[in-house]
Amino acid sequence: MYLKEYKITHINTVKSYRSTFNIAMDETILLYVNNKQIATMASTPEQLEQLAVGHLVCEGLVNTFHDIKDIKIDNSNRIFARIIPALQQNGIKVKSDTHFNYERIINSLHYLESKVYHHTRGTHAACIIGSNGRCIANAVDIGRHNAVDKAIGQALMDGFDPNEHFILSSGRQPADMVLKAARVGIPMIVTKAAPLSSGIMSAYETGICLIGFAQKNSMSVFSHEWRLDGSFQA
Repeated sequence: MYLKEYKITHINTVKSYRSTFNIAMDETILLYVNNKQIATMASTPEQLEQLAVGHLVCEGLVNTFHDIKDIKIDNSNRIFARIIPALQQNGIKVKSDTHFNYERIINSLHYLESKVYHHTRGTHAACIIGSNGRCIANAVDIGRHNAVDKAIGQALMDGFDPNEHFILSSGRQPADMVLKAARVGIPMIVTKAAPLSSGIMSAYETGICLIGFAQKNSMSVFSHEWRLDGSFQA
């Protein structure tokens, strides 16, 4: 993880003093697809290939991971991808009928813990968790969208089955975040943060179980509760 130490003046109601603080670095990433620039992203400058793969699939620029033919990254944080462009997608539906265990979801929350976040208070985390509770991919980035793209990108590169996994995220869930999961075919999103109304509507429409405010002893299920199994009562 890219960190930079800055000198600061810390002020409270009693005194002020000089100190240092670690800050998460962000850099401008340019994404080119078939020789045309399509995106400018502020991102933590690591896992850039995973970022590109995840972004291309999650944003519907390709129909599948296998439509990405080549990715190259230069020393100026420019990503060049060759793809077979996606056909228009209408009415995205997640086809998975997988159920997830409540206790395993709760027990997976520790995967979101990050030393970088505790140092900087300026990053988001995302993980891909299997129905068995095992984390197969994780990422930390200054942006919640980028963190999800990177984690999904890594999982796709490793050949995972999206039907059997869920996204664990530290960020809010509006529609554009939920649709990332839907385009990949991931049937559940769990976040420590809040969903937004557009995210809840998108989750209902695409068949995604959307869980918010997840913590050690509780969570709130906003859509498709039927995907949950475990020792709880509605």
